[in-house]
Amino acid sequence: MKMKRIALPLLLASVAAFAQAPTQAPTQTTAQAPAQAPTQTPAQVPAQAPDASLFSGKWKVHSFVSGNEYDTECTFVQKDNDLTGTCTTDDGPSKLTGKVDGKKLSWSYESQYNGAPLTLKYSGTLDAGKINGDIDVVQYNVGGGFTATQDK
Repeated sequence: MKMKRIALPLLLASVAAFAQAPTQAPTQTTAQAPAQAPTQTPAQVPAQAPDASLFSGKWKVHSFVSGNEYDTECTFVQKDNDLTGTCTTDDGPSKLTGKVDGKKLSWSYESQYNGAPLTLKYSGTLDAGKINGDIDVVQYNVGGGFTATQDK
């Protein structure tokens, strides 16, 4: 019982001291202060990951090469900076491979023209929801342009 009598007066004295103390906002100790993120210099700022949904999806590609125009439907699958998928022409689907760099992309696929193999290489830039760029037809050493719009 002696311990309770000693403990109770100490408790009451602490409560009384607290009640008489002027009201102040609690202060934080160094251990309670929120951690601040370290400042990074431009060389230390990590590069942002590409937006995986920027190019993924179906695109209608209208191309013009050496006075000829044709339409292709390409389905892009973007994973980080890599681009895969298919482009479908009148001759059927062809697998594509490519790369993404910000709003720029490039891809190529193998097709046929009058039964002869054909490699088409595209490079373009996304601007205002459209991709505009250039085409190179490797086997014929000709080029042209294209415009692509995403098929919603």
